[in-house]
Formats: sequence, C-alpha cells, structure tokens
Amino acid sequence: MASRTTTGVETPTSILHQPKSVWAVAFACVIAFMGIGLVDPILPAISAELGATTAETELLFTSYLLVTGLAMFFTSFVSSRIGAKPTLLVGLALIVVFAALAGASGSVNEVIGFRAGWGLGNALFISTALATIVGAASGGADRAIILYEAALGLGIAVGPLLGGALGSISWRGPFFGTAVLMAIGLVAILALLGRMPAPTTRVPLSATFRALRHRALLTLGLAALFYNFGFFSLLAYTPFPLETAARASGYADFGAHELGLIFCGWGLCVAITSVFAAPRLTARFGRRNTLYAMLVLLAIDLGAMALLVDRFWVLVGCTIGGGLFLGVMNTVLTESVMEATELPRAVASSTYSGIRFVGGAIAPALAGVLAAALSPAAPYVVGAVALVVAIGVLLLGRHHLAHLDEDEAEPETVAEQAVVLTAADS
Repeated sequence: MASRTTTGVETPTSILHQPKSVWAVAFACVIAFMGIGLVDPILPAISAELGATTAETELLFTSYLLVTGLAMFFTSFVSSRIGAKPTLLVGLALIVVFAALAGASGSVNEVIGFRAGWGLGNALFISTALATIVGAASGGADRAIILYEAALGLGIAVGPLLGGALGSISWRGPFFGTAVLMAIGLVAILALLGRMPAPTTRVPLSATFRALRHRALLTLGLAALFYNFGFFSLLAYTPFPLETAARASGYADFGAHELGLIFCGWGLCVAITSVFAAPRLTARFGRRNTLYAMLVLLAIDLGAMALLVDRFWVLVGCTIGGGLFLGVMNTVLTESVMEATELPRAVASSTYSGIRFVGGAIAPALAGVLAAALSPAAPYVVGAVALVVAIGVLLLGRHHLAHLDEDEAEPETVAEQAVVLTAADS
C-alpha cells in the first residue's frame, strides 16, 4: 500500500504501518522461534531437580526435533487441504497445551513426551506463518518478509534469554511462560486474522517422499543430516560442560540466567549472519565453497571445545562464535536445496527439513551417553567428525551439485528468499 501526498505523488507506507492481524502473527512467530533455544538454560536444572541423567535430559531435544522433522514431511499435505489459518491455529493450540503440560510434569519422561507434542505444533505453525504474513501485510511482499525475518531473529535471540530469566526462578517457568504467550497469540490471531484464501492446489501425501529420488536433493539432505548432528552437539550438550567449567573456575552462582545470556549471544550471531553475511559470502565465493569453509570452521570450533572442555571462557567464546558459522551454514545449505531441483519450494523445503532433523534428534541423545561412558569432550569430537562426514558427502555428490554456482536465469523473488530463510532457521 502507498499513500498520496497533496501533489499526487505516492509515498511508500511505513513498514510499521501494518494491519493488526499481521502484528498478531508476527508476535506468535517470535514466540514460536523462541522455542529453539528456550530449553538450553534450564537443562542442568531439570537434570538436578528431576533426578535425571544428562543423557535423559538431552532427550528433551531429541523428542522435539524428531517429531518436528517427521511432521515436516506432511505439513504441506495438511495446509493445502485445510488452509493456512486453521493450520496456524492447530499448531498454536498444540504448543499451548504441550508447553503447559511440560511445565506441570513430575518426571523427565513426561517432559520428554510433551516436548514431542510441542514439536508437532511448531512444525504446523512455522510451515504456514510466512504465507500468512505475506498475504495479510501491507506495503508489498518485501516489507512483509522484513517483518518475518525480524520476528525470526528476535525469537532465536530472546528464547535463551527468557529461558534463563524464568529458569532462574524455576525450571518450570519457561514452559508456563511460553504457554501463556502462545495463548495470547492464538487469541489474537483468532480475533484479528480474517478469512484466508482457500488453497488452490492440493499437495499429494507422497510428494515429499518422491522428492528423495532427486540425487542433488538427497545429497544435500544427507549432508544436512550430519551437519545438524554437529549443530546440536554444540547447542544441546554445551550447557552441561559450561556449568561444570564455570563452577571449577570459581563462578559459584552460575546458573540458568547466565546460560541464557550466553545462548542469547549465540542466537544473535545466528540471526545476523544468516540474513546479512550469507548472501555476501555466496556472491563472492559461491555456494559450494562457502559450505565447505563453514563446515571446516565449525569442525575446528568443536575441536577446540573438545580439547579445552574444562576452560570456561573457551567454551563461552566457541559457543557464541559458533553461531556466526551456523547462521551462514543454515541459509546457504537451505538455499542450495531450493536451487537443486525443479520441485516446488515448499516440497523441497519439507523434504530437506525432514531429513536434516534426524541428525538433530540423534545428536543430543548420543551426547549424554558418550559423555558418561567416555569423557565430557567425546560429544564434541563426534560432532566434529560428523561435520567432516558432511564435507565428504558433498564432495562425493559434487557432480550432482555443479549447477548450484551457475548464474540464475531469473532472479529470486523476495518471497522465494524468505522460503529459504524459513527452512534454514525452523
């Protein structure tokens, strides 16, 4: 939309001048993306208060990521039949219910189970939030995408901060806080978001599975599986050695609040480099070279954490600094998936996300077992090896990926770029 001055010249509408429905969806997006890092600061507290081992506590990530990944194979099928708004509302309702149940849990097994339900709700919501904002925003798709990216980045950064603040009171606080905020978002969307256009095409149930026949997509998906293993070796496991190293260094009061601040820094790095650094690096060096470089840097980062796992400030620096590489890697890898085939982007994105979340689900479950059986450094060593394997997968399948650095015949639309960012950070 644009407004006319007295001279008849159109002036663009401010990006902040949006319908209330857009702000309602954007608010819910912030809360949904907060769920990515919300649990990190309270993992040690849950382990201590529920009498759970590190391996058991790590399953909070595994159940969430596994169900999210499996659901990604079916979200296009669902939303293309019931529509965007009902899919949004179902997703939000599931998050509200399961977040509250997780907060009321009396055992770690209950929290693990309810986190799985939360993952299902998150998959349904995230898969349709972007299309909803684009359809309802004023000022064109580009402004809608800026709002969406801002919500995404804010959620990733604020999630650990809120988790640490509420977790310093009780480990239950972040779960109940999320349930309340999501309930507000659900009511706002229900009241303010009008009727959305009915779906024009139906995505077959088999579409995402048939997509695996494409060798380029399969190569990138397998590389993403091993990359995500390294990613969550850092994200899900690090709160435990961080707390141990902090206490050994004399920081007796180190807890959920301090962990939240550290992972807030991590989230800011992920958000900034995914939006700003990734396009510049790929423009200069190409997608494949950027992928190789980021995987090498991440492997070195995890290697340093393994060698110096008892050094508090090394762990802090490597955790926050790792976010710089992770942000670039997320966007470039997913962008490569979008360019790898002629498949509809929603189908390619869902297939890729379903594969890569398997790696994210396995890593936390294995990290706790490795730390107990071998040493606190072992999960980082295995994570670094997984990143090297990801490089090997890309090299073996390089002839399927040769076209990724060719000049595109048609420039990407803003909406297409946003699909990339959504898939990268969901």
